Amino acid sequence: MVHQNTQNDSRRKKVLVDEQFPLLVNEKDVGSQGASFSGSVFNLSTTIIGAGIMALPAAMKVLGLGLGIIAIVFLALLTETSLEILIRFSRVGKAETYGEVMRFAFGSVGRWAFQLCVLLNNFGILVVYVIIIGDVLSGTSSSGTHHAGVLEGWFGEYWWTGRTFILLVATLFVFTPLAFFKRIDSLRYTSALAVALAIVFIVITAGITFIKLFNGSITRPRLLPNVTDFTSAWKLFTATPVLVTAFVCHYNVHTIDNELADSSSIHKVVRASLVLCSSVYIFTALFGFLLFGESTLDDVLANFDTDLGIPYSSLLNDIVRLSYALHLMLVFPVIFFSLRFNFDDLLFPSARSMDLDNVRFVLITTGLISFIYVAANFIPSIWDAFQFTGATATVCLGFIFPAAIALRDPNGIATTKDKVLSVVMIVLAVSSNVMAIYSNANAIFSKHVDPHE
Repeated sequence: MVHQNTQNDSRRKKVLVDEQFPLLVNEKDVGSQGASFSGSVFNLSTTIIGAGIMALPAAMKVLGLGLGIIAIVFLALLTETSLEILIRFSRVGKAETYGEVMRFAFGSVGRWAFQLCVLLNNFGILVVYVIIIGDVLSGTSSSGTHHAGVLEGWFGEYWWTGRTFILLVATLFVFTPLAFFKRIDSLRYTSALAVALAIVFIVITAGITFIKLFNGSITRPRLLPNVTDFTSAWKLFTATPVLVTAFVCHYNVHTIDNELADSSSIHKVVRASLVLCSSVYIFTALFGFLLFGESTLDDVLANFDTDLGIPYSSLLNDIVRLSYALHLMLVFPVIFFSLRFNFDDLLFPSARSMDLDNVRFVLITTGLISFIYVAANFIPSIWDAFQFTGATATVCLGFIFPAAIALRDPNGIATTKDKVLSVVMIVLAVSSNVMAIYSNANAIFSKHVDPHE
């Protein structure tokens, strides 16, 4: 009874309004009634849809359209299973966070493992987001060939179209204001806009594809993978990390659940979000692969740096790239929300709620944003490192940890079906990690091998 009262007091503290910090207040319209169903769907969908969406056409090129679509649907169903297990064990254990579920199952070690994975995953994701935004707006030369950014193409090369200044402006006037909201439901409108921008990419890509289909300039796509030898068969597994990590949103589910006006609707929120995101993924992969075929790059956005062979090609290229950059800007605060919470909880586990300590809130928020900005400017090769660390942390959060909780079964509620599915998830997650590490290690090693030897 005392524990329940403490939880209720904690919930009430989280919705207090501090009038001394206007940027830090909790909105009046959501503070008392709770988050809406639609707002929760958009926030969870925004957590799912990120930079990885642009790698899906390349995964489709590896798998073929038929197998690729089947794989996306399969991963969506597996994600629903892992989230259902996580939510069910949270309800029984009266846990309000993912970290608490891990603590109940594995003690303090489990909670620390979870928090470290969230920090590693979310920090890596946000740095990659900022790097990509810089590439889109100010250009990049990381591949050895300079690709002009949108602003550089419009105005030329100046200090104010350079990466450092452009990212500073985005950090000060976009990332920072949105990061200072205390409730994730406060981001429901920006999340809705982020999802809409992802749909804009699909609509434009679909329109271009249909025009080129009508002109007869698109070849018939492969429905199945092209397997001719052991090497090509081994290459199929390189698509696994992209597909596995595409649906991971588990670290934000409890936050969204705690703010729902009706927490019993969290399962409907999860299903609606997965259906929405699966549709976006399928159409993105489908039209991206149809449009560029075997020329599809690992990041399909890079394909929009060339002449599309249709009228207004340059304008459409700019619209696609700008909408994608804006999409990542709006996704940033949703991922940042979980990063800040777990960073604070790891360093100050016994401190009062960060909602009630504005000094700590401001210092942590400002420090993390500054660190991300510096990393994005001075460590552009973070992408290679993220493939080793972020992918591992991501699949741990999405599949290994929920499956391990079910196998540990601290509350004695796991069914035979739960345990069988948990074993499948762990095998899939481990194999995808091994393949991600192998493929990236092989790629890095190949860069250092003299081709004339």
